[in-house]
Amino acid sequence: MNKVTIVCVGKLKEQYLRDACAEYQKRLARFCKLEIKELPERRTVKEEAEDILRSLRGYTIVLASEGQMRSSEQFSADVKEIFDRGEELTLVIGSSCGMHESVKERANALLSFSKMTFPHQLFRVLLLEQLYRAFMIQCGAEYHK
Repeated sequence: MNKVTIVCVGKLKEQYLRDACAEYQKRLARFCKLEIKELPERRTVKEEAEDILRSLRGYTIVLASEGQMRSSEQFSADVKEIFDRGEELTLVIGSSCGMHESVKERANALLSFSKMTFPHQLFRVLLLEQLYRAFMIQCGAEYHK
């Protein structure tokens, strides 16, 4: 089964966000082995980067505002291509203070969801939803219209 790891800094504080993530984790279970690694918030993004870099495996996509924007269909194709090569996928969400350049430099790709700024904790839900959508696109389900 395909392996996806989401590396993120900080814990979800709000129950409604934890519930939303749990729902998408349940849905994703039929498509991949999903692991969410919550790393502690540190005093600096450099310290956080050290933790993040130790957690990276396989093809790594860092979520960053300066990354490339992709449609849901393009993201789905990217995910499929990664798994077709037999690689595992790691997606990285930095802290609300940003992401150290060393993590961006280590990444295979930088991905941006928008030029807008989103709440850090809500972004995890958005990422899980888009990952679920990517798998639903691949299997031709009605979910993506």
